[in-house]
Amino acid sequence: MTDGSPGAAAAETRETRETAETPDPPETGGEHGGGETKRDELDSDDTGAHATPTTGAEAAVAALERAGVDTLFGVQGGAIMPVYDALYDTDARHVTMAHEQGAAHAADAYGQVTGEPGVCLATSGPGATNLVTGLADADMDSDPLVALTGQVPTDLVGGDAFQETDTVGVTTPVTKANYMATDPDAVGDTVDEAVSLAAAGRQGPTLVDLPKNVTQAETTESPTVDDDSTSPDATPDGPTRSPESEGLPSPPDPAVERAARALADAERPLLLAGGGVIAGEATAQFRELARTHEVPVVTTMPGIGAFPEDDELCLSWAGMHGTGYANAAITHCDLLFAVGTRFDDRLTGDVSTFAPDAEVVHVDVDPAEISKNVHADYPLVGDAARVLSRVADALPASPDTEGWRERCAEWREQYPLTYAAPPDEAIKPQFVVEAVDEATPEDTIVTTGVGQHQMWAAQYWTFREPRTFVSSHGLGTMGYGLPAAVGAATAAPDREVVCFDGDGSFLMTCQELSVAVREGLDLTVFVLNNEAVGMVRQWQDGFYEGRRMASEYPWVPDFAALAEAFGAEGVRLTEYDGTAETVRAALDTDGPAVVDCHVDPEEKVFPMVAGGGANDEFALTEDHL
Repeated sequence: MTDGSPGAAAAETRETRETAETPDPPETGGEHGGGETKRDELDSDDTGAHATPTTGAEAAVAALERAGVDTLFGVQGGAIMPVYDALYDTDARHVTMAHEQGAAHAADAYGQVTGEPGVCLATSGPGATNLVTGLADADMDSDPLVALTGQVPTDLVGGDAFQETDTVGVTTPVTKANYMATDPDAVGDTVDEAVSLAAAGRQGPTLVDLPKNVTQAETTESPTVDDDSTSPDATPDGPTRSPESEGLPSPPDPAVERAARALADAERPLLLAGGGVIAGEATAQFRELARTHEVPVVTTMPGIGAFPEDDELCLSWAGMHGTGYANAAITHCDLLFAVGTRFDDRLTGDVSTFAPDAEVVHVDVDPAEISKNVHADYPLVGDAARVLSRVADALPASPDTEGWRERCAEWREQYPLTYAAPPDEAIKPQFVVEAVDEATPEDTIVTTGVGQHQMWAAQYWTFREPRTFVSSHGLGTMGYGLPAAVGAATAAPDREVVCFDGDGSFLMTCQELSVAVREGLDLTVFVLNNEAVGMVRQWQDGFYEGRRMASEYPWVPDFAALAEAFGAEGVRLTEYDGTAETVRAALDTDGPAVVDCHVDPEEKVFPMVAGGGANDEFALTEDHL
């Protein structure tokens, strides 16, 4: 599209993410004045249920159909009801969630597993505000997500009408773009643009706010594709830009050649895979570069699965609770070749001590990330897959890594992930993770909430494929795991879906278990129950002299019985004996199952780099903090 396309009205909510010159704002019709631009109808061979829409709501649904959206997650309500009525005549699957936050997380996970934008719906007011946590989560992790929200009629906007909220204003900081559509003739193109932008370049969440009178009003306008006309009454907030629909940026040949030469000349090179390797469908190119030239690999947490963790080149993931050997390799490398990472504080610790001896090659589709947190000596802005292929072609020779690989292997032996598991003590959470890993196929999808259980899942599960670790990284959203499992199981019904949750996280969104039962989803939840908000308690023990304020639960529900009440299978696990059989039985359940695992309440997550510390100063026990 050109700057005259509907994308010119996209509300890019962070100036640092602008990758194109801001175009002049389009003329708009409706209550904002200006003219109206008509569009051609869909091609005559389009057979969608709303190929020729008659209302704004039908135009919205037609746009989703044109984009190939066949699954949606949401909660009904008054202002969004016209859109739901239009969905009645489609073949799309709608998964009715128990809470709008769950709808956003489920759609987010659906998008992570499929690589296509997940879609969620909510009504105005509290429906829309309940989406905010999920939108913020997707924004932090650059996940493709589209939200459609109902809004009060335009003549009531600003008058504090029933269930009115300034949804565009509220969600501007946590979306890649958002719109209010105030002309039924523009609804189709606005929704089409939102879906396209969510998946374009650096992916992220978009939102279209749909006033009820607009979705109920008549229209004969259908969404167009690659139309250069402006989008009347798609009212953006903040700076605008056109998505890079004509191609992603590409670094010049000399920049690629310099980066390739630096890699070839390095004595201690290290490849770092961030979440952008997976989002950019660049795992094949990344793996080929590492294996062809025998360069050791570390990942970020969002990058888990980009490189097989059972490959001898893989040092697993780095950062606050990453492996000691990954953090040691980052500290001692002389060239860090990083792809698709924003170098957040959980990875870097104290930036001044991060990779102190290394030159940095940084490949990212978003130029705003280059040198934002870590200075890039060799910046390469572009699509990860294409850039990696060009670097591989430009490499004059492989670096000599034999000695460096031997040193990395020594660190692996020196700092292994390990834990004590006395048979006469409470079961260890790490043991549960390993037992489930052993009992499931390699392509199993793992979702988590946030906390200690998330770290144990990331540490003790062997991930081999991309899009198999679905978690909340940047925002750290407790309660993410179960609704994410609903989204993952909907996206991949033929694959095993396992959720590791904590008792604290599970209590935040356990109502979504009703959705899993109703939809007959084959997912298994393992609640690593230590009767506490475990990570908070660990920090209190390590940094607040053991003053455990508001981190422990004097009572928690019987999660197995709770599962039974929802109609799921409920199992209780308290000891090592019979663990394999219990795990197998839960996995073999036809439908959702919950295993209430009563784990050692005093177990902590190690290694650990204290907040703001240096990566090589990782603690292996609490005494090291």
